[in-house]
Amino acid sequence: MSSTDENTVKIGHYRWTICALLFFGTTINYIDRQVLGILAPLLQSEIKWSESEYGWIVTAFQAAYAIGLLLFGWFMDKYGTKIGYSVSVTIWSLAAMAHAFARTPFGFGVARAGLGFGESGNFPAAIKTVAEWFPKKERALAIGIFNSGANIGAVVTPAIVPWITITYGWQAAFIVTGEIGFVWLIFWVLVYEKPEQKKRLSSTELDYILSDKQDASSDKVPWLGLLKYRQSWAFILGKFFTDPIWWFYLFWLPKFLNKTYGLTLTNLGLPLVTIYMMISFGSIGGGWMSSYFIRRGVSVMKSRELVMLFCGICVLPIITASQVSHLWLAVGLIGLAAAAHQGFSANLYAMVSDLLPKKAVGSVTGLGGMAGSVSGMLFSISAGYILEWTGSYISLFLIAAPTYLIALSFIYLLTNKAKPIVF
Repeated sequence: MSSTDENTVKIGHYRWTICALLFFGTTINYIDRQVLGILAPLLQSEIKWSESEYGWIVTAFQAAYAIGLLLFGWFMDKYGTKIGYSVSVTIWSLAAMAHAFARTPFGFGVARAGLGFGESGNFPAAIKTVAEWFPKKERALAIGIFNSGANIGAVVTPAIVPWITITYGWQAAFIVTGEIGFVWLIFWVLVYEKPEQKKRLSSTELDYILSDKQDASSDKVPWLGLLKYRQSWAFILGKFFTDPIWWFYLFWLPKFLNKTYGLTLTNLGLPLVTIYMMISFGSIGGGWMSSYFIRRGVSVMKSRELVMLFCGICVLPIITASQVSHLWLAVGLIGLAAAAHQGFSANLYAMVSDLLPKKAVGSVTGLGGMAGSVSGMLFSISAGYILEWTGSYISLFLIAAPTYLIALSFIYLLTNKAKPIVF
């Protein structure tokens, strides 16, 4: 009998229902996040903001996201993911709808700050949920699956937002997409419980989920004390180096395609959908690869590092993306690099629950996310001014190319021969 048959017949598969909830939550998270990026060329013409003002609008999101990650990471560990995720979705859905009432760069900045604060709860909640519901050998795959929701959200957004905008106006695009979060919230409240409290979960599947005995710590988490562990710093520095590149793809890609290839709101859809479909394969594929290595007897950390090395190498060709003359060659290069980011990210997130107790996963995820948001905020401000001064994306892609291998070097140095922390 195959391992898949064993999981579905003998063990059960309810944990994948929970993963599906995380997938759709992350999809909605990125739909709301991506609307502004899709509408940026139109709003830049209508609101009359400059490149540097747009950089500050993006930075408002990232600053609030950084603060929110720190707070939500602690909040999830203290009050649990059911309550924490519910609060997060409520805040970000209301803030997404509030964009419809903004009329100035400052107004958009305020709305983005609210959205950033609310959305910051998504990943601490989702990573902690995976740590609670999956054994280590399945976590990277589960993370890759739910994290692919980010890419599906980014595929759905360019498919629906232009039509809503052309038919009903840009304000409607923010309101309609913002309302979707409340629909998801109903399912989350009705379905989610911790494994030990879920009546529909078989005892066999519960034993399988809890099979990593060293994760069973119930001690209080020394929150700021987590900073004394190099295992925590491996994740924090990994996020610090790589998150700004993802923010750059997310917020500047439509503007890059508009400036470089003349794509407008009506013809941005297919290139963006293509890129984000590639990213989905990268997210799931990166998680599957490390799970495959682990099943074949490779150590957990070695499996994560091998996949991250492969992903880092796949990013290197992005250096030429701003210099190619053909649109679809640029789309391929950007899609490959962004897919590699998500494969790298799936294993980086899994590494948190590999090296730290479940009670600390939310806090460390928040700390790392905050570091990534701070560096992303600095990168966004710099990107706005670089584009105003040079009018070229060359230097930005030049920065992106080696970043993942640099991040992996720090991760390797900090985790080499490191053992899981036990409180």
